[in-house]
Amino acid sequence: MTQEQLRLAEDHAQTAAWKKFGPYLTERQWGTVREDYSADGNAWDYITHDLARSYAYRWGEEGIGGISDARQRLCFSVALWNGKDEQLKERLFGLTNGEGNHGEDVKEQYYYLDSTPTHSYMKLLYKYPQQAFPYEQLRTENARRTREDPEFELLDTGIFDENRYFDVFVEYAKAGPEDLLIQITVQNRGPEAATVHVLPQAWYRNTWAWGYENYRHRPQMQSVHSGVVEMAHQEMGEYRLYCDQTLPGTAPDLLFCDNDTNGVRLYDLPREGRYFKDGINDYLVKGQRQAINPAQRGTKVAAHYPLTVPARGSQTVRVRLSHAAHAHTAPFADFAEVMAQRQQDADEFYHCLQEHLPSPDARNVQRQAFAGMLWSKQYYYYDMAQWLDGDPDFVAPPSERRQGRNSEWRHLYNADIISMPDKWEYPWYAAWDLAFHCLPLAMVDPEFAKSQLRLLTRDWYMHPNGQLPAYEWNLNDANPPVHAWATWRVYQMDQKLNNGKGDLHFLESVFHKLNLNFAWWVNRKDRNGRNIFEGGFLGLDNIGVFDRSSPLPTGGFIEQSDGTSWMAMYALNLMRMALELARTNPVYQEIAGKFFEHFLYIVEAMTKGGDGSFNLWDEEDEFYYDVLHTPDGTRTKLKVRSIVGLIPLFAVEVLDEEILDALPEFTQRLRWLLDHRPHLAALVSRWQAPGEGERHRLSLLRRHRLTCLLSRMLDEKEFLSPYGIRALSRYHHEHPYRFPSDEADFSVAYVPGESDSGMFGGNSNWRGPIWFPINYLIIESLQRFYAYYGDSFQVEHPTGSGQLCTLQEIAADLAARLSKLFLRGADGKRPAFGTDERLQTDPHFRDYLLFHEYFHGEDGRGLGASHQTGWTGLLVRLFPQP
Repeated sequence: MTQEQLRLAEDHAQTAAWKKFGPYLTERQWGTVREDYSADGNAWDYITHDLARSYAYRWGEEGIGGISDARQRLCFSVALWNGKDEQLKERLFGLTNGEGNHGEDVKEQYYYLDSTPTHSYMKLLYKYPQQAFPYEQLRTENARRTREDPEFELLDTGIFDENRYFDVFVEYAKAGPEDLLIQITVQNRGPEAATVHVLPQAWYRNTWAWGYENYRHRPQMQSVHSGVVEMAHQEMGEYRLYCDQTLPGTAPDLLFCDNDTNGVRLYDLPREGRYFKDGINDYLVKGQRQAINPAQRGTKVAAHYPLTVPARGSQTVRVRLSHAAHAHTAPFADFAEVMAQRQQDADEFYHCLQEHLPSPDARNVQRQAFAGMLWSKQYYYYDMAQWLDGDPDFVAPPSERRQGRNSEWRHLYNADIISMPDKWEYPWYAAWDLAFHCLPLAMVDPEFAKSQLRLLTRDWYMHPNGQLPAYEWNLNDANPPVHAWATWRVYQMDQKLNNGKGDLHFLESVFHKLNLNFAWWVNRKDRNGRNIFEGGFLGLDNIGVFDRSSPLPTGGFIEQSDGTSWMAMYALNLMRMALELARTNPVYQEIAGKFFEHFLYIVEAMTKGGDGSFNLWDEEDEFYYDVLHTPDGTRTKLKVRSIVGLIPLFAVEVLDEEILDALPEFTQRLRWLLDHRPHLAALVSRWQAPGEGERHRLSLLRRHRLTCLLSRMLDEKEFLSPYGIRALSRYHHEHPYRFPSDEADFSVAYVPGESDSGMFGGNSNWRGPIWFPINYLIIESLQRFYAYYGDSFQVEHPTGSGQLCTLQEIAADLAARLSKLFLRGADGKRPAFGTDERLQTDPHFRDYLLFHEYFHGEDGRGLGASHQTGWTGLLVRLFPQP
């Protein structure tokens, strides 16, 4: 085992808490629902980026390259000042949903470069301009632009011209679980010497201002002697922050204030000798000496290192954060040795994981994707009862809250480390995002992946009615039910790593809760009990004619091809989990039979319609569509060729003969249904005729419909892009789908880049770009079909090329197209970087990767949220597996 694997084992066994500290600080706490106490629920305007430096948060903390303990009591991050900015660079800047021409967006340049699963070594790069940060230019230019224009990014401002910026590398190495070495290396990329103020800062999350007896006692930080800060917390005990006094040449000034709201600035209250959260900012940037505590104590501290960095040179700042039990008389004596050893441990860990990868470039891309996944963990705190009722010593929330957003989730209590989609744009968990995250995470830390899947099914997360919480902005929304799929896949991955021994306790615990969730879907989202499901927008914000989560302008309701297909997939996933559990507990055979039968009824409904008169399959177009039911009884197929019609591919399971032989009760029930319900038996593909290796297939698609869907999906004039499968058929570029109504005429057109729709605030676009989660499921489904058909089933790929390929070859080609987004091509360029020559050729940019939310349907450039490793991190699964 590698040293990192040993640390993982110690942490899992609870003999050493290697994960007690990690990158659990979010990158944006302002503009979140948790911190919003407004009457109108407009979280973006309640606390703005400008107010954030002065407002003490209730539910969490934010910072640049930051860490905290697993309950986010003690926090650390890096602040910077170039001497020209209007405020310290303590938090990342971005536009709110109303300011961006394509929705909210971070406007910074930073990269997650490395992390081990226990965070024993981590590395991040932040690029800091030497000129004043162009806050107003970014706001005004994006406000001026329309949805037809591209976003105006930080690189577009010219702020990095002539290389007048600093590369700030932040590294962490653990000498022990509570002994952290922090190294901040500032490299001046410019042609002249330049000054930068580096401020490593530590603070306690404000738990004392809300009126609870357990927290009335404030923690304390104070200077005990030169370069050393002593910290005391009633729960955590004592820590020390050691600040290096040798490398920069001078001892740093220690600046103290308190993590309290600045009532002077925000509410025009008297100062009364207090030192507020923004005191260090006001002292350094505004010259207000009264803003910091001359007694050198408080609940927030920064070590002030003013550095003059020579042209193309570098300087390094070192600090050490340790529990008092690890008191150091010479804290930096072993610093370089420990830092180098942890880097070596990280290299060793990833070498074992990546030794089969074909190139150094592929290893670099995959390792940075893992880094993004691991850096995107966040402490997420949201006590719904307290949020609804308010706190004893704080202003009561507006009365509207009790009937407003999320008020039906009073039981919900979240206080955990959770994998985030993106710690700036989406700094809150989303149920189906989290399911996708767990597959890459399981490759490096299967125990954490399993804990994440269990978390959302806990009683204090899952609603008593069986619903999983969707996401912070609306816990009631229905995300696609992929939790069972992810649970089964993570179980299989973990089983493989443990030489065939599966974690049945994990599988069984999640399975029971998902039974409740499946029942919620059946009872709440099958309006007429016909096994045709709704579900609202189901994560596909802009892809349809209407916002499917809102009342339709026509009235009525939509029966969803994707919602119904997801439920068919869900039934098969639960059936397969039950079959695994039945190997050791026969009672699960009957439960597996239940889900098999439910699957058959969904197949029947999708094939013939719930009442036998109208179905989701269109014989003329040979494609699946949503069906609109209007109050006058009219049924209209919404003929939009989108991934909604491809999702039926995902409902496929292949069973080996060995499973059927081992589980006779299930097999007897299965065969009875097929023998005595011939109308259902006709819907599944030749069950009595096993495929490759004596395997049997269950699928929504018989061979003809599978062939029809593949023909469209693999057509370069429709879904097939050089970089994967588009979310919407290119056919709709020349032939937009139009739906006239009395209220308005609606249309859907193919848009390969940023969204031109205002639906959902215009902050996402599934009308053309490449999107990793659906592409990944397509690839996996093709592999499952291949497991049944083998080489006997071949189709044209691309459609019309005359080249026949097996489904396995097609799956491999799609994986290669997606991987090609990030890998250097023959021309040395990465498609995800687009036409930006700096990104493509500059040695200080070209090997640093961003993992965007989605990618242009024609040229592959990255779009949407720039750090959404949570979805795009699935890339790590597309490289060859050992």
